Amino acid sequence: MASPTIAANAYAKLAKMADPAGAAKPTAGGQSFTSVLKDALGSVADAGRKSDAQSVALASGKANVMDVVTAVAETDVAISTLVSVRDRVIQSYEDIMRMPI
Repeated sequence: MASPTIAANAYAKLAKMADPAGAAKPTAGGQSFTSVLKDALGSVADAGRKSDAQSVALASGKANVMDVVTAVAETDVAISTLVSVRDRVIQSYEDIMRMPI
């Protein structure tokens, strides 16, 4: 299990990634890619915080084991989804870079 310091550092890095300087504005009434990405990163960070809070509450005897397992499972799914999207974005970027001009 990660220590609170490691988790806090990870959340801080995630927050920096979610709020890039000079974010693009939405166009034609839709959300910008930046805002969608920011929302997704924020939801992963929130799931992690909830999981950590449930784990601490369980250690102090204030939480149910089922709640902790559910929070950890939700965090695992959120992180797995985020990693899959990241991999797909990197693959798409590499495909674009290989295109002939």
